[in-house]
Amino acid sequence: MRYRYLGLAFAALFASAASAQKAPKVRIDFVEETLPNGLHVIYSVDKSTPLIAVEVMYNVGSKNEPVGRTGFAHLFEHVMFKGSKNVADGDHYRLLERVGARTGQDYNGTTSFDRTNYFEQIPSQNLELALWLEADRMGTLTETLTQAKLDNQREVVKNEKRQSYDNQPYGSWLEKLMSNMYPEANPYHHLPIGSMEDLTAASLDDIKSFFKTYYAPNNAVLVVVGDFDLANAKSLVRKQFAWIPRGPMTPAVVMPPLAAKLGAPKREVVNDPNAPAPQVYVAYRMPSGKSKENAAVSLLSGILGGGRSSPLYDYLVRQKQAAVGVSAFNFDIIDAPDIMAFVATGKQATNPDSLEASLLDGIDAAIAKIDQTTLDRVRAQARYSFVNSLQLGGGLGASRADALAESYTYFKDAGRVNRVLSELDAVTVTQLRALAKEQLVPENRFSLVYVPRRASSPAGTN
Repeated sequence: MRYRYLGLAFAALFASAASAQKAPKVRIDFVEETLPNGLHVIYSVDKSTPLIAVEVMYNVGSKNEPVGRTGFAHLFEHVMFKGSKNVADGDHYRLLERVGARTGQDYNGTTSFDRTNYFEQIPSQNLELALWLEADRMGTLTETLTQAKLDNQREVVKNEKRQSYDNQPYGSWLEKLMSNMYPEANPYHHLPIGSMEDLTAASLDDIKSFFKTYYAPNNAVLVVVGDFDLANAKSLVRKQFAWIPRGPMTPAVVMPPLAAKLGAPKREVVNDPNAPAPQVYVAYRMPSGKSKENAAVSLLSGILGGGRSSPLYDYLVRQKQAAVGVSAFNFDIIDAPDIMAFVATGKQATNPDSLEASLLDGIDAAIAKIDQTTLDRVRAQARYSFVNSLQLGGGLGASRADALAESYTYFKDAGRVNRVLSELDAVTVTQLRALAKEQLVPENRFSLVYVPRRASSPAGTN
């Protein structure tokens, strides 16, 4: 099960384990159906607040992109808001904001390695508006997709890459992490942002073909959550979506076999002219986000480096004063070994090699401190975070819809969302220690060292 909803930067979310212990057990009730065109629909009624959340999740992410077509899924995240047959360019935003939706919080789209989603959270009387908007772009987007629109959004994506990756301090970290942890033939080797060369070379026909293949009802799940009448919602869904034709069978993702470990230590040093201080990433392959050990992987990252209460922070920042910040996280990669990464940022005068050595020592010291008390604290925070994420009305309020959509997309089992807490509860100290002992080892380690321009460069820099 994926635990993205848990917000595993635990300490930043909750002040104490005592408050986290108040998290109740939770069960999400839902009803499912599949329309004749293959669209799977999940309904979850919640009368507690007069809101509805609608999400469409397409089973396409950057891992589905063939060679020479990288960045297409993310490009569509932008194009999908540029109008369709019955929705003019810009009207998607205007219509939602007219009924109270907040930009970036109550409606948005996101692209990951494994899926693409679009969601709206608005007052419940506007359910049909949300359904109509999603159906119109699913069914008619390419009818109004012009070369001018494509060129415009292609430049938007290129600017996003320049601003978020190329010109940011440490901006290449994710690209370097993925390209070193996954070989070139692996679909996880490249980022959702894609290759600018591929985007530049893409024709309008290429883009339309990609949409026809992946953005069809039989490759999507629609989730409706909130204050609605079930019979009426089913009627509205059929009215808005049933006319959309089934698409072709999507190509299977070719996933070459990949060892559970890297096999030997890897290291890369980057001279970064934008970096104000050294920064070090250390990454390890872990069991995949689909594995039975995913709950343990997520809890382990929280225990070792989940905020200021973690043993890694205590060792590296408080005791050694070797860094100004440190954290740990995992990616929840679905169809290949996952990644657990640790990142430490040094002071301006910190020696990059010393920072790397201190981080590695700190990881070992943190592993030695795994105990029942720490597990109970972090697990309680994770439980609280998960339950809290399912409430309607907050920012990005489609989280419950997202949890149901991901459970179905990845496992074809929406009910997995109701097993998150029991899977967290089943994790033991023995399991965590064994996982750390098996995976957090030198032969499974990739180190990425950023050297600021003012620092002396270690041997082997790029």
